[in-house]
Amino acid sequence: MPVLPSSITAPLWEQFHALIPRRQVVHPLGCHRPRVPDRVVFDKLLARLVLGGTYQQHADHQVSATTLRSRRDEWIAAGVFEALHQAALEAYDQAIGLDLDNLAVDGCIVKAPGGGENTGPSPVDRGKSGTKRSLLVEGGGLPIGCALAGAHRHDSPLLRPTLETLGRFGFHLPDRITVHLDSGYDSRVTRNLLTELGCGWQIIPKGAFLPINHTRRWVVERTNSWHTRGFKSLAIVTDRRAVVQAAWVALASAVIVIRRLIRKAWTAYRWDTRTARRP
Repeated sequence: MPVLPSSITAPLWEQFHALIPRRQVVHPLGCHRPRVPDRVVFDKLLARLVLGGTYQQHADHQVSATTLRSRRDEWIAAGVFEALHQAALEAYDQAIGLDLDNLAVDGCIVKAPGGGENTGPSPVDRGKSGTKRSLLVEGGGLPIGCALAGAHRHDSPLLRPTLETLGRFGFHLPDRITVHLDSGYDSRVTRNLLTELGCGWQIIPKGAFLPINHTRRWVVERTNSWHTRGFKSLAIVTDRRAVVQAAWVALASAVIVIRRLIRKAWTAYRWDTRTARRP
């Protein structure tokens, strides 16, 4: 059984395949083992993203765990995962439109039992090793940027690297951007940073209680839930290298964007492979 519906994996793979650098491997004696097809490796990596587990658990007679890791590293070096996320955002912006006027940022702490880069003692898990994801979403909740750090890091210092991921849109940003934050960011340093970046803000004051559904930052909480509940490799981080951790976040974010694009486009457009029922 596929880990994701074919309506998502089909466009995901087509764009991913278009981004993979073409490679000609010719052995001088013509006796080398055939290269495992990229589609087989991609499906296995996607299964690991959704189901979690080790590379050995997802290896089989088609592909080994070593090949999964080496092909993953090859694609990371080529920037394929980040490019896939970027392509998904651009497609959504062209077909539906991103709400970049209102942004929300929040941190999410997850387990990282193996340690490694971007890990630290978790303040919510008895000091065990954990990772924090500082996530940036647009007004509808689509993930557009993320900064990784140790679980012990405060949200506020991560705001700058998180907002700097907006640079992926170049000059196509609105003149006025409002950033919605919780009380953990309520400080003069945060306001000075947002002023420096030319952004407005809506920050919940410290000590004040305001139901999250009365604010515009509930969408970032929902997207954090999508990351941790829909992708087991993001709920428990076992990869020790920062570039690998970032690649999994980018791939998961691309899946979320494509899923939303299909749902939104179903009522606005018609195409040959459009499903009879709304996904």
